Amino acid sequence: MSNESKVDCGRRRLVVATAAVGGVGALAALVPFLSSMLPSERAKAAGAPVEVDIGSLEPGQMITVEWRGKPVWIFNRSPSMLETLPKLDDSVADPKSEKNMQPAYCKNETRSIKPEILVAVGICTHLGCSPSNKFKKGTDEGMDSSWLGGFLCPCHGSTFDFAGRVFKSKPAPDNLEVPPHMYLSDKRILIGEDKKGA
Repeated sequence: MSNESKVDCGRRRLVVATAAVGGVGALAALVPFLSSMLPSERAKAAGAPVEVDIGSLEPGQMITVEWRGKPVWIFNRSPSMLETLPKLDDSVADPKSEKNMQPAYCKNETRSIKPEILVAVGICTHLGCSPSNKFKKGTDEGMDSSWLGGFLCPCHGSTFDFAGRVFKSKPAPDNLEVPPHMYLSDKRILIGEDKKGA
């Protein structure tokens, strides 16, 4: 073996080693860049379904949970609250829930799977304020004597009944949104997913 052959082997090894180190360095620099393009754990969690225990929710009580960064109300309506709904069909803008603001399985008078439990996104369909619950308490502040109860948006005065249906001649154009949801048991609801996997 000549001296020239020995030098060529040494150079080849040096070139291969340099290329390997450069490749490792490029890969190390690329990993943080690529991982920054993946959704964060918080972002993944924000879109994930939310499981809620409603076992202790009494008639007339409401709880709020967060799903996809939105407040979602779970409201256990009393029998007297449910009795107000058919009386308001002439007063609300979309009494039969014909606009797609709810899944098909909630396109009914109560806008729910179970009549007593309303699941609705607590954001007004006008400009995104969060309505407050204005239950019928004799004479609710600022409401006339014909008020049967429901929800009031403090920003521009839109009112909704106990099914989240908007009253006529109000700024909000649509009923409150009902998100996809399903019952895992009598006491547990999964918000953000239904039997079809929506």
